[in-house]
Amino acid sequence: MKKKVLFVATVLRGHILVFHLPYMQWFQQQGYEVHCCAGNDTDEPNPVIPFCDRYIEIPFARSPLGRANRTAYRQLKALIDAEDYALIHCHTPVGGALTRLAARDARKRGTRVLYTAHGFHFYSGAPIKNWLFFYPAERFLARYTDLLITINAEDYARAKRFPAKQVELVEGVGVDIARFAEPVDRAAVRATLGLSLRDSVVITVGEHIPRKNHEACLRAVAALPGTTLLLCGVGEQTEMLQALAKELDIADHVLFLGFRADVSTLLGAADVFLFPSLQEGLPVSLMEAMASGLPCVVSRVRGSEDLILPGEGGYLYAPGDVAGLADGLRILLSDPPLREAMGRHNRETVKAYALPQLQEHMAALYRGQLAREEAR
Repeated sequence: MKKKVLFVATVLRGHILVFHLPYMQWFQQQGYEVHCCAGNDTDEPNPVIPFCDRYIEIPFARSPLGRANRTAYRQLKALIDAEDYALIHCHTPVGGALTRLAARDARKRGTRVLYTAHGFHFYSGAPIKNWLFFYPAERFLARYTDLLITINAEDYARAKRFPAKQVELVEGVGVDIARFAEPVDRAAVRATLGLSLRDSVVITVGEHIPRKNHEACLRAVAALPGTTLLLCGVGEQTEMLQALAKELDIADHVLFLGFRADVSTLLGAADVFLFPSLQEGLPVSLMEAMASGLPCVVSRVRGSEDLILPGEGGYLYAPGDVAGLADGLRILLSDPPLREAMGRHNRETVKAYALPQLQEHMAALYRGQLAREEAR
């Protein structure tokens, strides 16, 4: 009988399908049966998940105190107790917390439990309420964690003081650099958007939620007459952002493109990547922009600071510094040779985060944990 592994995250499309398929594939290639638990945020009632032998829908509440999480915990515990998983890899704060609590008995039987922190909610400059709630919660849950994986230097330094059995720094989830290095017919792509090669085009990619700070994108672009902003993504703030674009009188220069499967093509047709997030772990969308050869104007926050060297790959500003963000865009949009130089720098820098290297690192960590499980 095949041994089984379980991947858990709060949502399917927003996490599992974006970040974890290469690692689920790796387990299948090693002969494991792969199960996956997540809320279904797709448009399909019965989604087909690549490299997944069994999908168990669990509707997690995004808030840690959401009442639905009581049911989610009971479902997870019943599943974990019944299946005798060799390894469980959980992600996202709520999914990670409930899974580690539900797997306490399984760990005593030898199941290895891994948790990847894609960006702790307690970070330098975070609201005090984040520190009061999330810091003690993560520190407590670390005792039920065989391997705690962090993806940026700040989180790693803090996690090393937690009581997890092992703490590792892994450089994100990996970027398929080859996909973003393919030539793009800029004129043709821009034509589909109603734009020409003469237009100044800024792009941002991310879910329309407060943390991504898209309001700052709109206000920065509003200070640059004639500049077009491409927004790739959907979310709870889409209607508010559309209203703000009208209020700022830039609606004709802001294209809300929704969820796109052709982000690599759109990045290749833009001039500058704008990313003023309030909080990040190690942002994949920023790494993808770097792999596309774009200079980047980003917020000076954990994760983004790990990636962009000021003056070499772009410019960093405080998330609320709209005037600074606009200045960075203005400099780059007016200087094509500078954009090209920074783009080349970013292509070289992001090679350290290439998917094959990350897969090798994770494979070594998985093998180490599985060896301990087999030795029980």
